[in-house]
Amino acid sequence: MSDIALIWDGHGCDLALDGNDLQLDDGLQTSILISLFSDRRARADDQLPGEDRDRRGWWADAYPVIEGDQIGSRLWLLDREKEIQETLRRAKEYAEEALAWLVVDGIAARVEVSASVPRRGVLGLAVAVKRVDGRLENYQYDVIWGAF
Repeated sequence: MSDIALIWDGHGCDLALDGNDLQLDDGLQTSILISLFSDRRARADDQLPGEDRDRRGWWADAYPVIEGDQIGSRLWLLDREKEIQETLRRAKEYAEEALAWLVVDGIAARVEVSASVPRRGVLGLAVAVKRVDGRLENYQYDVIWGAF
């Protein structure tokens, strides 16, 4: 099954075009982009950035087909955080949480994430997905800090 392909530009996603036609994605790129860069609802114990009281999230997560299933990540909570090791630890944790469904749904045997600051003002996320058939797929996303 194919998805409409999305591309990442460091600020957000856009539809991938081939001339006037939409491109399709037979792999995991689009699913990973949606998982990482859609806003998951903040937990009750999460510290919200700034004065914002909006816990965000997709409205349909209130009515999951599978109990507890949620779309997106809590990376947006890091929007105003400093570029320090604790923030990178949380970025890794939030990304792993967002991608855990790949293992639960039997698409991947393992998902590994690392977070870094490749240059000032940029969060780097490296995602390694080991498929159940043994193939290894690597994805790299550089996110402009504050573009969550």
